[in-house]
Amino acid sequence: MKRLLYEFTESFRIAWAQIRANKMRSVLTALGVIIGIVAVTLMGTAIRGIDTGFQNSLAMLGEDVLYVQKWPWAGVEDWWNYANRPQPVPSEATALNRVIANTEHSQLLFAVPFAGRGSTVKFGDVRISGVFTGGTEAEYSQLTGADYAEGRMFNDAEANTGRQVCVLGFDVAEALFQGRSPLGQTVAINGQPFEVVGVFAKQGEFLGLFSMDNFALVPLKAFAKFNSTRRGVDIRVKIADKTRLAEAKEELVGAMRRVRGQQPGERDNFTINEQQAFKAQLDPVKNGIALAGLFITGLSLFVGAIGIMNITFVSVKERTKEIGTRKALGARRRSILMQFLVEAVSICLIGGAIGMLVAFTLFMAIRQAAPNFPVAFSGDLVVLSMLVSVVTGIVSGFAPAYGASRLDPVVALRYE
Repeated sequence: MKRLLYEFTESFRIAWAQIRANKMRSVLTALGVIIGIVAVTLMGTAIRGIDTGFQNSLAMLGEDVLYVQKWPWAGVEDWWNYANRPQPVPSEATALNRVIANTEHSQLLFAVPFAGRGSTVKFGDVRISGVFTGGTEAEYSQLTGADYAEGRMFNDAEANTGRQVCVLGFDVAEALFQGRSPLGQTVAINGQPFEVVGVFAKQGEFLGLFSMDNFALVPLKAFAKFNSTRRGVDIRVKIADKTRLAEAKEELVGAMRRVRGQQPGERDNFTINEQQAFKAQLDPVKNGIALAGLFITGLSLFVGAIGIMNITFVSVKERTKEIGTRKALGARRRSILMQFLVEAVSICLIGGAIGMLVAFTLFMAIRQAAPNFPVAFSGDLVVLSMLVSVVTGIVSGFAPAYGASRLDPVVALRYE
C-alpha cells in the first residue's frame, strides 16, 4: 500500500512537471473538456432552476388548490365535447360548500368563486394599464396564504354587501403611491372608485415570466356591478392534505356532479384542473434542454477525449527512452501505466476546473442581467463536473498509458 501511494505521488509529480513544461499544449488539449463541462454545468443549472422556480411559483399560487372550470388546461383535441358545457357560476360554489360541510372526513375544506379581467387602475395622475383585477370572496386569502405588506383582506361583511373595497398587489401599490401608504385611499378601477384596505406582500414572478404582484382583488359582488359574469367564473377549492390530491380530486368530481344533478353514466360537464398540469407542460422544455445539453456535452467531451488521447500518444513517443530507462531500472508496468493515466486525468481536471469557473461566471452574469430568472447553482453540479472530468481522463488516457506500460525496455532504449 505504501509503495502504491509512493508511485501515485511520483506519477502526479511527473505529470505536473510535464503540464507545466507544455502549458499551452495542455490548455489547448483540455479545450474540449472545458466546453463539455460548461455545457453540462449550464444544463444542470437551467434544469434545476426551472424546477426550483416552478416549485416556488406553485407555492405562490397554492399547491393545495383544485380548479373547477369548463376547459382543461392541457391541450384539447375534441373541443366540441367541451364547447357546450355550462360555465361554473358563483351559486355553484355556495352549493359546493354545503356539500362539503355535510360530508364527513371530507378532503375538501371550502370553495371560492373567482372571476377576473384586465383593468386600468388610476390614482391621481398615475395610471396603470393591464392590471389583473379579480372578483372573489374573503376566503380567497386562505387559498394562497399570502402575507400583507399593509392592511388586510376584505371581510365577509364587505364581500356579502358588495362594498367597493380592494386589496392591491405590491407592484401596483408601489407604482400608484410611490412609497406612501395607500390604506384608506381611493383608486379608480376602470373608472369606478374603490377604497384600498390592504396591500399584499411582494410575491415575485412566475418562472421569471410575469409578475405575481400586478393585480387587484375586489369583492365578487362589487366586481359584478361593473363587469359581466355571464361567461362564468372558476371555482377554486382548498384541499385538506396535498399529499392526498388524487383522493380530493375524486371527491370533488362527485360533489360537483351532485351540485349539477348529473345522472350516473352521464359524462362530466366540467373539468377539475390542478397545478401539476403546468409541470406536464414544462417537462418537454426541460427534456429539450437536457437533450441539447447532452448532445453538446457528449460531442465536446468526445472531441476533448480524442485530443487528450492523441497528445498522450505523442507524449509516450517523445518519452520512449525515458520509459525504457525507468523500466531498465526496475519500474513496474503499473508505475508506467499510472504515470500517463494520471497525466491524462490531470489535464481533464484542469479543464474541468476552468470549465467550472467559466460556467460560474456565466451563471453570475445571468443572475445580474435577469435577477428574476430561475437559475440555481449547487455543489452537486461541481461534484458531477469533476467526476465527468475524471472519467474522461481515464477513458482517453488508458490506451496510450497501457501501450507505454507494455513497451520492451530494450526496444525503448534504442528508440530514436
